[in-house]
This record gives sequence, C-alpha cells and structure tokens, in this order.
Amino acid sequence: MPAILAIESSCDETSASVCVDGAILSNVIANQTIHEAYGGVVPELASRVHQQNIVPAVQQALFNAKVSKNDIDAVAFTRGPGLLGSLLVGVSFAKAFALARQIPLIEVNHMQAHILAHFIAEKKPSFPFICLTVSGGHTQIVLVKDYFDMEVIGQTLDDAAGEAMDKTSKILGLPYPGGPLIDKNARSGNPDAYKFPEPQIPGFDFSFSGLKTSILYFIRDNVAANPNFIRENMNDICASVERRIATILINKLKKAADEYGIKDVALAGGVSANTGLRNLLTETGEKNGWNVFIPKFEYCTDNAAMIAIAGYHKYLKGEFIGQDVAPLARMPF
Repeated sequence: MPAILAIESSCDETSASVCVDGAILSNVIANQTIHEAYGGVVPELASRVHQQNIVPAVQQALFNAKVSKNDIDAVAFTRGPGLLGSLLVGVSFAKAFALARQIPLIEVNHMQAHILAHFIAEKKPSFPFICLTVSGGHTQIVLVKDYFDMEVIGQTLDDAAGEAMDKTSKILGLPYPGGPLIDKNARSGNPDAYKFPEPQIPGFDFSFSGLKTSILYFIRDNVAANPNFIRENMNDICASVERRIATILINKLKKAADEYGIKDVALAGGVSANTGLRNLLTETGEKNGWNVFIPKFEYCTDNAAMIAIAGYHKYLKGEFIGQDVAPLARMPF
C-alpha cells in the first residue's frame, strides 16, 4: 500500500495531496489572489507566493490524510509544462523531501495528470477512450490508449479555449479570473441571443483567435451605438459566447469519437468546470450513446490529487527519476 506525497505548482495554485494505495486521502489547494490586481498571472509573483505556500500546503495535506512524513514512500511532482519559476519551487521541494527521506522521485506531466484525474473516481473510463482537455493554455483532443500511452489527435493552432474566455471577460470589463464570472452570468442569459462564427478548421484541430476578434468587433460596434450595451446585455453576451465556445469544442470531440468509433468520452482541465460545457457534453453523450466522464469540480483546476494518482500508477511500474531532474516549461506529451 504505497503512500505517495504529490506536489503541483505549475501556475498559480500551490497544491499538495496524499494518495495511499490509489485512494486520495487529502487534496489541499492554496490559491493566489495577488494576480487579481494585474488581470492575469504574473510569473515572478506566482513563484514567490509558491515559496510561501508550499510548506503549509504539504503540512496540511499530511495532517488531513492522518499520515506522517515518515510514512511517505515516494514523492510525485509536476515537472511540466508550466511557468518555469513556479515549477522550480515544487520540483525543488520534492527533490529535497525525497533526498531527506531517501525515497524515490516520480515526475509527472501536468497535461497527462489532468486526464488521469478520471481514475480517482469509482466510475472510470475504459481504454481506449477520448479525452477533451481544455484549460487556459491548452486545448487538446487526446486518444488515451493506456495510462501513459496517449496520442494528441487534435489541438489548438493558436489560442486556447480558456484564453478566449479570459479575453472576452476583459473586453466586458469583468475582473480576473473572468471564466467563472462568464459562467455565472451565462446561467441567467439566452445562449441564442447572439450568433458568433464557428471556425472551419480541418481535422480535429481548433482555432480561437478569429472568434476572439469577432467578439471584440461585436462589442465595439454595439457599444458605439449604445454605450450601455454591455451592462444591459451582460448575461446574454456571456451565454452566447459560452455556447459558441462549447459547441466548437463538442463538435470536434464528436467528430473524433465518430471517426475512432469510441464510446467512452471524457472531459478534463480547468475549463471543464464550465457549466455550459459540462451540460452540452452530457446532452451530446445522451444523443450518441456515449459513456461520459466529467471530473468533480475539485479535480478540474490544477490540483495535486491528479498528480498523486498519476504518480501512483508510475510507482506501480517502478518509473522513478533521479535527483538531477529539472523542471520543463514545455514538456513533450
């Protein structure tokens, strides 16, 4: 029954988790509010706050799991991709902890971990399955053949879906982070109020740069005609933008599922917390006879529990790494 301590510090959440024999016993996430004043994550500030949060987060994770540091058999950590300064804090702590305890180190790919978060729950997808991974920096369709045998069959050619939501929130004057606020406003809006274009990209790839531009021009032209347009129509704008982003994602996902003949379909990443996207995937799954897998909200955004479950499966395979490991801002899938 291996006990694994997991560390996640790829962006602006400092998270620690304890996994024992594949069961998540704790998942502590320390969020950073300092970036709200800047309208986005400031890398240097993020790394400094990680330094402040890492020890308390680990202590709390061990306490919540009722596990001593002496009981830990291995340390799993996010090696990349992510902000280099942020990753450095987590990697350095993991190396120091493992060296002091003379236990193995396990490197984890952050994007693979988002997908493997589905193996935390009792209801698990069967291999092979297709996963739509959507976050602020990534939009991918991944064919998952085994725990660590994954193939990216579609990805964004420019901006990610999360970036499109963040840019929209800035255009609308919403504070950072804007994604949850778009979600909240959209619940009271009409998703069919305004029509935005769907990019015609071949295959399973995505593009959101054109959509961002069309939203910008749409808001500019309507505000010119009515200075109160945004305030008077906020809910409908948010609902319409959310619906278009969700349909772009789900239409590509359906195309991939049909071509590969796969019925187990999963959603992962920070944007998987979006209510409109979750609902549309559920509806599409019911129409097409899919087995749909959507993570709990706590496992959507960056968290160490997903690192822990990935580390657990690597531990079973004996896939460890040495103390000379360094973080990678870009990490091959």
